Amino acid sequence: MSNSPLEVHMFPCLEDNYCYLLHDEDTGATAVIDTPDVPAIEQALKSRGWQLTHILNTHHHWDHAGGNLELKQKTGCTIVGPKAEKDRIPGIDIAVGDGDSFDLGQHTAQVFDTPGHTSGHIVYHFEKDGVAFVGDTLFSMGCGRLFEGTPEQMWHSLSKLLVWPDNTLLYCAHEYTLSNARFAASIDPGNTQLAARIEEVERLRANRQATIPTTVGLEKKTNPFLRPDDPGIRKLLAMPDANDTAVFAEIRRRKDSF
Repeated sequence: MSNSPLEVHMFPCLEDNYCYLLHDEDTGATAVIDTPDVPAIEQALKSRGWQLTHILNTHHHWDHAGGNLELKQKTGCTIVGPKAEKDRIPGIDIAVGDGDSFDLGQHTAQVFDTPGHTSGHIVYHFEKDGVAFVGDTLFSMGCGRLFEGTPEQMWHSLSKLLVWPDNTLLYCAHEYTLSNARFAASIDPGNTQLAARIEEVERLRANRQATIPTTVGLEKKTNPFLRPDDPGIRKLLAMPDANDTAVFAEIRRRKDSF
C-alpha cells in the first residue's frame, strides 16, 4: 500500500505535445509516458532530481516512441508498451495488453487496449490515484484520427473510458483543445456547458496556459465524440435513428475535413 501520492509532472515539448513524468516517492520509481523529445525529458528529470526507471509507451508513432533507445541507453530504463505493437516499439522489454496491470513502485496501472488511432494503442489507468494517460486515443473535446483502425474499434475503445469515475484526470498527448472546441461547437451548438467551456479554453490559450488535464465527467458533457447518443447532435447530423457507431463515424468524418 502506497504512502505517497503518485506525482505527475507535465511539460510541453515539440510543437504541441505534452510529456509526463510519473514518480513514486517511496521507491524512487520514475516513468515517462512516451518519448517525444529526449532533451526536454532529460531537462525535466534534472529539474525534479529524479532518475528515469521506466518508459510507458502508448503506441508506436515517432513522437511517442522515437526517443526510446536513446533514453534506454543513457539510463538503463525498462520499456513497457503494447503487446499488439511490440515489433514496432523500439527497445520494448515488457509487452502489456487489455486486462494486464503494471506496477510503478507502489502505484498500479490497469492497461486497456484502445485500437483506432493505431492498431495496438493502449492507455494506462492508475485507478487508485484517479489519473489516466490516454495518449492519442482521447483528446480534450476530441479523439485521435483513425490512422489504422475503424470507427467501430475507436468507439469501442472510447466506451471503455466512459465507465471510469467522472473525476478521473485524463492526461492526453497533445494540446489540440482550441481547434477541437471550435469543431465541437459546430456539431453541438445547443450545448450550454460546451459554450462555457470554450470561453474558458480561449482564455487559457490566450494566456498560453495548458488545457490539460481534463476529466471524464467534463468530456462526457462537452466532447462530441463521446456523445453520439445525444438527440441534438443526431438531429443536426440528420441521423435520428442511426446507431451510436454510425453517428460517431460521421462526427469523425466531419472533423477530418473541418
